[in-house]
Amino acid sequence: MPTPKTVIVTGASQGIGAGIVTAFAERGYNVVATSRQVTSSDAFRASDQIAVVDGDIGDPETARRVAETAISRFGSIDALVNNAGIFYTKPFIDYTMDDFRKLSSTNLEGFIHLTQRAVKQMLAQNSGGSIVSITTPLIDHPIAGLSASVPMMTKGGIDAISKNIAMEYASDGIRVNTVAPGVVDTPLHKDNPKDFLRTLSPMASISTVKEIVDAIVFLTEAPHITGEVLHVDGGAHLGKW
Repeated sequence: MPTPKTVIVTGASQGIGAGIVTAFAERGYNVVATSRQVTSSDAFRASDQIAVVDGDIGDPETARRVAETAISRFGSIDALVNNAGIFYTKPFIDYTMDDFRKLSSTNLEGFIHLTQRAVKQMLAQNSGGSIVSITTPLIDHPIAGLSASVPMMTKGGIDAISKNIAMEYASDGIRVNTVAPGVVDTPLHKDNPKDFLRTLSPMASISTVKEIVDAIVFLTEAPHITGEVLHVDGGAHLGKW
């Protein structure tokens, strides 16, 4: 039997992150799941196949513990899903530098800390690997009335660095892609009226967690796709509707 591959999932305690953990575990992967309070998540439990690590993803110490857990428990890092992220809307002139620091810490610094460790380990293993990160169609296609300029500055950074890392490590077999969900039925939107959420895409649709998870799994396992953005957004990235 082949040795199971190991995937790291950030922002893993609920919503899309919890769905990612469950899906990869069901596919036979070993999973290292991390978020601030992942040990108290009721979406899944730690097991022989699932290791959990609490911590702030913006803290480099968290990335160290996550990577070391993957290697010591399961012997490899074969895939990473950068799902952790924070997002909130307000007029551009109302964002503070404290907002910027919080958004940058989770969305950008968290990406760098863990992705660097994952790539280093993948290079040492010399067997390729996959990195999939979550962005949003709002990076390139803002919606009037949905003011998210500073969060998009950070999410746009993930989009840009992913393409650059994809080119840098293509010859090493390390693939780097992003999934750009539109509105997804998760706790993030529990207080938003469904009728309003449906106006945010031309298909007037709200995606399920499973749809996003399926896209992530597809890119993780697609051997010749790298530098790609997979929109799962009911056509929101197409423009005006």
